[in-house]
Amino acid sequence: QVQLVESGGGLVQAGGSLRLSCATSGRTSSFYAMGWFRQAPGKERDFLAGISWTGGSTSYADSVRGRFTISRDNVKNTVYLQMNSLKPEDTAVYYCAARRGSRIQRAPREYDSWGQGTQVTVSS
Repeated sequence: QVQLVESGGGLVQAGGSLRLSCATSGRTSSFYAMGWFRQAPGKERDFLAGISWTGGSTSYADSVRGRFTISRDNVKNTVYLQMNSLKPEDTAVYYCAARRGSRIQRAPREYDSWGQGTQVTVSS
């Protein structure tokens, strides 16, 4: 099992940027594909971005492609989500998740471990 702790959320104006971090601990984090998701009140948890365990492959939802960038540092056991050009509709709780294996998956049910979430609020 991998333990995940997100940080970096907060309040930002539309057009601004935030960088979320997800610190991993427990079993070797470099053997896990990682994903970022978000969930707004009353809505389902949506896939945003994923990265393979080598970092050589990434995948993005259409809603964030070109604005968000996922990366990982396996020495620091940390995964990042750089978010630029933020919009009010990006307001949600953001979660990182880990799944055993190298392949990126978009369905939340494919992930084994989840962080507690960090709130991102974008004001207009």
